[in-house]
Amino acid sequence: MSPATPAPASPPAAAAPPLTLLVGRRDLLVVAGLPGAGKSTLLGRLRAGARDSVHVLDSDQVRDALRSAFPDALPYAWYRPLVHLLHRLRIGAYALFGSGPLVVHEPATRVTTRAGLVVLGVLSRRPRRLLWLDANPWEALAGQRVRGRVIPGRSFERHVRRAVRLRRALRDGRTPLGWSAVTVLTRGQAADGLRLAVTSP
Repeated sequence: MSPATPAPASPPAAAAPPLTLLVGRRDLLVVAGLPGAGKSTLLGRLRAGARDSVHVLDSDQVRDALRSAFPDALPYAWYRPLVHLLHRLRIGAYALFGSGPLVVHEPATRVTTRAGLVVLGVLSRRPRRLLWLDANPWEALAGQRVRGRVIPGRSFERHVRRAVRLRRALRDGRTPLGWSAVTVLTRGQAADGLRLAVTSP
């Protein structure tokens, strides 16, 4: 009896392509969501065409720069306000004086923060797009633990309370005042990354 011929091995499953989002050449794209929702992870895997000059501003960029300048023993909580201040100053400078699409990391749970970004977009003549990375509080808290930075409980609770109305409006398909378009992604939908396709003028 001849030995049985082994069945051919199944080819490995192809990786899912990243989600593609169309943006204009002057768009201000705000990647928002609860702290720990995965905004920095998504931005770290962001892809764009070789010819597209896309500026990505993440508060982690400022934090890492300051951390290298400060003593290792200095707790992040001591210079967190400076990180947020410098991050927002960078957003303003790039929006007003930079060219090409601008992608920024900002929780944007505060109405005043979103209003400020709308005003900045109007002043810089940039259409405003909101990408809300939707995560429930337990998912976001788990994300904070994974990254090794858990924000104070009261601060996180304020983010959660402020996000309730916004999440409800976005799920109902309503676009907040002053924004050109809104995209809502779950953590699962964002797991394969995001690709920006910049449209022609």
